[in-house]
Amino acid sequence: MTDCLFCKIALGELPADIVFQNEDLIAFRDVNPQAPVHVLIIPREHIGSFADAASEHQGLLGAMCLAAARVAAQEGIADSGFRTVVNNGEQALQSVRHLHMHVLGGRRMGWPPG
Repeated sequence: MTDCLFCKIALGELPADIVFQNEDLIAFRDVNPQAPVHVLIIPREHIGSFADAASEHQGLLGAMCLAAARVAAQEGIADSGFRTVVNNGEQALQSVRHLHMHVLGGRRMGWPPG
């Protein structure tokens, strides 16, 4: 999708502070961080949300979780703890209609989140 912000980042058409990437995923720092470490992990393939994922995406979804653990270790927050968040749809405040996982850490997280 050429009008999708995250697709443009995945294609290298828009700049991003990339911290990890492979052929299926790209992880980059959030431009509006909500914690000292705030990284977004996206699939290179455009999937609008969890609700749009299909059974053929099962491996990709698992890879996103493993990438979150890798990013947390790389960013030095794996031992102290980190949060992963996937907002799904308008009421969950999904701001970009491209599946993405937030990896947040570097501070104590509250619950409920807001």
